[in-house]
Amino acid sequence: MSPRVRRGRLKRSDTLNTAVNPTRLAQLIVDAQRQGNALGELDEALYPKDFTAAYQTQQAIFDLRGITPGGWKIGSKSHTGPVQGSPLPAECVHTQAASFKRTDYAPAALELEIAFRFNRDFAPREQAYSDEEVLGSIGEMAAAVEIVASRFAAWPKVEPLTQLADLLNHGALIVGAFVPYRADFPFAQPSLEFLFNDQSIVPGTAANPAGDPRRLLPWLVNHHTGQGRTLSKDLVITTGSFTGMYIPKTQGKVAGVIEGLPPVTLDIQ
Repeated sequence: MSPRVRRGRLKRSDTLNTAVNPTRLAQLIVDAQRQGNALGELDEALYPKDFTAAYQTQQAIFDLRGITPGGWKIGSKSHTGPVQGSPLPAECVHTQAASFKRTDYAPAALELEIAFRFNRDFAPREQAYSDEEVLGSIGEMAAAVEIVASRFAAWPKVEPLTQLADLLNHGALIVGAFVPYRADFPFAQPSLEFLFNDQSIVPGTAANPAGDPRRLLPWLVNHHTGQGRTLSKDLVITTGSFTGMYIPKTQGKVAGVIEGLPPVTLDIQ
């Protein structure tokens, strides 16, 4: 579980006299998480200026912490928009009911999603993987709840590239039991319930902004293998919220039910 993050500001002097590169921003993010201090305003030169720098920062976070991915989160803001994503630390991916403290995951926003696993590994290669090859390799699917957390005190008023560098605001992923993949599943608009203390927290219409979340998977395979890394079939890939974000103000029980998938539950303390 991630260490507690207190909302505050680092002194500006903490960000001066540093190397201006993704590794330095990654070090600040790692230190903030370890020390429980949310990052305040940084020197302007430290923020990522493009997607390349943001993804380099993600990898530097993993390298500095000495951890490996247990999954990925991917998403898009529209049915045809660009895809982006972040690897998820293995220690933050949970496959059974668990209890989480809100104070450890500020803002601890909750999202109901669909996660996938492939039935094969994808190795780096010169030729890009086709949509058909990727979608034909989906092996399993499950309901999942992501806990959103930020290492920046100003969240949600944080530049998108900085949020991307900060592992796309990832805190934890709780995954229900996986079942065999069904191509005929209504992925674009499944029937679902998302409950907090037995009260619905689903906004008016439940839908993934990306549309059918499977369209995100080919991007992930080619992005990951394009970095010279094999995408393991064991990785859990979560694909964006159907319910927006709900920020609990009290302790309570969370239940996510997507028709056709086993439920996912957790306690918020």
